[in-house]
Amino acid sequence: MSEERAKRFPLALADLVREPRKPATRAQDPRGKPAAVSALKSTPMQPAKASPSRAPNAPMKNPATAAASAKPATSVFPARSETKSTIGTAKPVPSASKNHASHAPRVSALRATPRPAERDPAPSATVTRKGAPNVALASTQTLTSERVRERMVERLRSNGITDPRVLNAMSVVPRHMFVDPGLAAQAYEDAALPIGHHQTISKPSVVARMIELVATGRALNKVLEIGTGCGYQAAVLSQVATEVYSIERVRPLSERAKLNLRPLRVPNIRLHYGDGRLGLSAAAPFDAIVIACAGLDVPQALLDQLAVGGKLVAPVGSQAAQSQVLTLVTRVSASQWREEQLDRVFFVPLKSGVI
Repeated sequence: MSEERAKRFPLALADLVREPRKPATRAQDPRGKPAAVSALKSTPMQPAKASPSRAPNAPMKNPATAAASAKPATSVFPARSETKSTIGTAKPVPSASKNHASHAPRVSALRATPRPAERDPAPSATVTRKGAPNVALASTQTLTSERVRERMVERLRSNGITDPRVLNAMSVVPRHMFVDPGLAAQAYEDAALPIGHHQTISKPSVVARMIELVATGRALNKVLEIGTGCGYQAAVLSQVATEVYSIERVRPLSERAKLNLRPLRVPNIRLHYGDGRLGLSAAAPFDAIVIACAGLDVPQALLDQLAVGGKLVAPVGSQAAQSQVLTLVTRVSASQWREEQLDRVFFVPLKSGVI
């Protein structure tokens, strides 16, 4: 080897033979990048051409000469149409360029499916338009209910109900939520409506009258109601008194009252399933007791659970004879009660036991 050639090629042929070739090494093009990568960069969807290969024991050549005389190595990067002829002749060399080419169709398929942010907004707009009437309908029903309740309160005021606490409670509690859906249109009429099990929800005028009788001129801390029914009167009482205890002897009605009151989230009502004639001695004494069913007399247990100065209101009389009278009882001392008979009313009977 001449001195000039030795300067250009410092490695001897023996050194080249002893040093094995690395599998991932490829000849570079004149711009200093791998030939296969350059081919992919220029034509991303076409099969990349392989870099010129060299036998492991062959002497190194000038890079410019190697690039000029390089032949495409189809056995390394086979074209799709030549797969059958090349699979058996050569094993493809794994590389980043080949991976990119093999996954190109998959990437194209994913790009064809729009991303969530790029989808047509028409479906969501359609859903919004579909839901809008329901929202408007709900708002209309709420406003209509409020207007109807206000008209109901005006009728109560014109009929002699003057306690602002009672009038406010009657305007706040939605009575239509305590009756059957088929009777909701009649909820704010001054009429008693059936609630099942031979029981009724009292007239709004009667509910307001009974509550005003026990609340007039005093604050109510603890109130007992006998006959929960559907829960409406207990809801009205909860707006006037600090604590409301209510007893119902018919289990299905007691459960229904719980369901009716749950959406209103009333925190100061405690419902009990039991015999109303026995009262609730564990929570006595009560500032007021409201009995929503008629008996021939007022049970002594309830009179004993009334606090001194407290008031009890109940319909007293026979349902068969239709001679019931709304009666107001005031406890004046530990052993004395004063009784007043007021209005003619008609209630379901007060019975013992539970069902």
